[in-house]
Amino acid sequence: MKNAKPKILIGRTDVVDFPKLDLLGIDIKIDSGAYTSSIHCHHIIEENNILKCLFLDPKHQDFHQKPLIFSDFKQKNVKSSNGVVEKRYLIKTEILIFNRIRAIELTITERGSMRFPVLLGRKFLSRKFIIDTSKKDLSLTNNITKI
Repeated sequence: MKNAKPKILIGRTDVVDFPKLDLLGIDIKIDSGAYTSSIHCHHIIEENNILKCLFLDPKHQDFHQKPLIFSDFKQKNVKSSNGVVEKRYLIKTEILIFNRIRAIELTITERGSMRFPVLLGRKFLSRKFIIDTSKKDLSLTNNITKI
């Protein structure tokens, strides 16, 4: 049997950076019920094979009006928790979490009514993290617990 890499203990929420998107200190929620990870954007426009959107929305305290621009993206059907299938854009970027940069795929969706602008789903969490729902913001303590 191969030696399994130790997994990092993560709580139900945390704070991360997306360095390539110039988004720092972003609140996230862990969603083990979701397969894909998602990020809240609005004013999503695709023109001439370029995807442009705004992170968050004007009502959010961290809204900065700087457009995010992607030339490498695709579309994917995503079924929400209420069973509705939505076609979403999918981008690849990097996330800084627990002092380590990792590759991540994010679907872009309107989450304006949600408290957390980013959800991390099972595809990203799998084989890297163990979730303890009684804890939150564990990466901020700099005490990385490996299991």
